Amino acid sequence: MHRNSGFVFSLNAPVPGPSIAASVSSSLADAELEAALSARAQLGECVPPVRAGYFGGRRLAAAVTHAGGLGLIGGGYGDGDWIEREWTSAGNARVGCGFITWSLAKRPELLEGVLVHQPAAIMLSFGDPSPFAAAVRAAGARLICQVQNVAQARKAAGAGADVIVAQGTEAGGHGQSEPLFTLLPQVVGSCPDVPVVAAGGIADGRGLAAAIMLGAEGVLMGTRFYASQEADGHPEAKRRIVAAEGGQTVRSIVFDISRRNRWPDPYTGRVLRNHHVERWLSREDELEAQVEKVGRDYAAARDRPDFDSFGAHRSGRWVAGAR
Repeated sequence: MHRNSGFVFSLNAPVPGPSIAASVSSSLADAELEAALSARAQLGECVPPVRAGYFGGRRLAAAVTHAGGLGLIGGGYGDGDWIEREWTSAGNARVGCGFITWSLAKRPELLEGVLVHQPAAIMLSFGDPSPFAAAVRAAGARLICQVQNVAQARKAAGAGADVIVAQGTEAGGHGQSEPLFTLLPQVVGSCPDVPVVAAGGIADGRGLAAAIMLGAEGVLMGTRFYASQEADGHPEAKRRIVAAEGGQTVRSIVFDISRRNRWPDPYTGRVLRNHHVERWLSREDELEAQVEKVGRDYAAARDRPDFDSFGAHRSGRWVAGAR
């Protein structure tokens, strides 16, 4: 399941292990954030509350909501039974749900099943949101659309998005090629009537302050929340993500090919370098030719688990951004 990626605050507590509540509660103490808010106030701009959230299971979604943000349960590639169990277990927490749009298009009934629960919001990423926008609005949920370029942002605005997430290439997991620093102000300028949230490589108050100064109303963070106590995931995966530095990641489709789940072009995944990546990077055609055998070996390594042979697993997603 592709269950991680999310809305976010700034986080400063040590990782792995801090609770969501402890991390979010310290956010507004950042000097960088206070300076950014002060600067915007002097410019006469109104700064709305920043929301936090995440794609993940019920514990993480509920924890983010209870900490004052917007928690999101991940719809992933379409495990309807899992989504229903997680949603039912979330209790009375006001949460939303996120979907991979191109995958949702294959099973649109999954959206119908979630809307029955009256979610606070639906987030659509990696595809055209237009076919689903009317149903989301009719159910009274907010529509959040994640985009990777200006053309997608304009399309999302035209579809009636309540929030647009501008995702830079720095983000962990799947995305495209444009850096956040150039993408964000373009999206803000192109969609002046829609709040824009920044995503990609943001992990603390400095990143949040920078995003605000570039016009964002908040930030979205995935990999950073994965290291929290509430996130589902293997402890070794969390340890590797926390220990990694930006130079240890690379954008690639190696893991997608290996698990036989190719994404549409031009999406690639930001992953942690390991033996498997180093072996097949820039040899994707050869990997495709041997995918049956490599796929079996990859699945066996995942089940052991052997993180050098298959990667840092983020609830079904082989990622780690430049956090």
